[in-house]
Amino acid sequence: MGTDTVRVRTADETAGRRREQRGWYVYDWACSVYSTSVLTVFLGPYLTSVAERAADGDGYVHPLGVPVRAGSFFAYSVSLSVVLAVVLMPLVGSAADRTGRKKPLLAAAAYTGAAATTGMFFLDGDRYLLGGALLVVANAAQSAGMMLYNSYLPQIAPPEERDAVSSRGWALGYAAGALVLVADLVVYSAHDSFGLSETAAVRVCLATAGLWWGAFTLVPLRRLRDRHARVEHSTAPGLRQLAATVRDMRRYPLTLAFLLAYLVYNDGIQTVISQASVYGSEELGLGQSTLIVAVLLVQVLAVAGALAMGRLARTYGAQRTILGSLVAWTVTLAAGYFLPAGAPVFFFVLAAGIGLVLGGSQALSRSLFSHLVPPGKEAEYFSAYEMSDRGMSWLGPLLFGVTYQLTGSYRSAIVSLVAFFVLGFALLARVPVRRAIGEAGNPLPEKI
Repeated sequence: MGTDTVRVRTADETAGRRREQRGWYVYDWACSVYSTSVLTVFLGPYLTSVAERAADGDGYVHPLGVPVRAGSFFAYSVSLSVVLAVVLMPLVGSAADRTGRKKPLLAAAAYTGAAATTGMFFLDGDRYLLGGALLVVANAAQSAGMMLYNSYLPQIAPPEERDAVSSRGWALGYAAGALVLVADLVVYSAHDSFGLSETAAVRVCLATAGLWWGAFTLVPLRRLRDRHARVEHSTAPGLRQLAATVRDMRRYPLTLAFLLAYLVYNDGIQTVISQASVYGSEELGLGQSTLIVAVLLVQVLAVAGALAMGRLARTYGAQRTILGSLVAWTVTLAAGYFLPAGAPVFFFVLAAGIGLVLGGSQALSRSLFSHLVPPGKEAEYFSAYEMSDRGMSWLGPLLFGVTYQLTGSYRSAIVSLVAFFVLGFALLARVPVRRAIGEAGNPLPEKI
């Protein structure tokens, strides 16, 4: 084969890879709006208020006859969505690797989640059970979709590109979240001008996040391509498949050790994301507009933080950069306990600290794990990863909800999350990442 032919083929392969990468980024742009507008800003306080309207004289609702403090219902619903995701994701991941057809599964997950989110427009009055059910479906669907999305990373980016590609994806997702939050702030703050009540404005913001998710998912579905399956997988039901995946991962104990560390510290990250607006509204007495501005600040700074930490990883390695971010998380969250009520400026400072470390710690964790996955098992292993990312993040919301139920204090609930970052740091620091990559059968990048 001539040199010119090789160059043309290499150029074509590079162009095709770049096209897939750009399409891959857009799924972050599509679904991150759900995480931002729905899960982080609007749904927590709004579903809590709906539950409070349905509560009895003692402040309890009774789903399926179980007494639950209205202020804990949202946190418990998040935990329940995780249980569903734990069953669903291993089954979907195994099917994706076995058939090589990730795109149809990604489409099913994305449009199930988008439909449930759009359906939140009908969450009014005292329909707290409807809100809880839609949250469970949307959250579980997003977890399954993100698992499939993440599993494309080792296929569309060679080892030396993964930190940068992963960071760009997170950055674009946070940019979308910021853009939609600006629109949400306009709709919510000027709801009278649009002929909407305050609650109707919230419902419109919830529903438009679902429409955004569904519309922009069309781009990655057009640009990403399926690969032929390279290994055989079982067809066991969800929990049995999870057990099979974990048994297989025991052949790669260092990959499992990283996943355990990530499970712990990311549980803290996900709980902060989902419960911060409840803390701000219920404990600090901040209004919805203040919360929107704070989360908008997080989104803007998270774009810069993700890109900056991607550059730091090129100098110091992904593992050291993540460890530094966990120190910053610990300090920031501990400071949150002392925030005075009714003082938005201090809440904005806290939001800025979270934003600077949020995107980078997540993006670099994803790219680092991609080096630890045995070739041909991307979706299966990323199903386990996604359960650490979202699926297994049930302990934090549960601890947050139980702490509030027992103490009646959101300050006690928020400070309890510091333990996740301290323990996660200790576990991650013990993982010999370079050896883990070699044992997984992957080439070593220049800096890790």
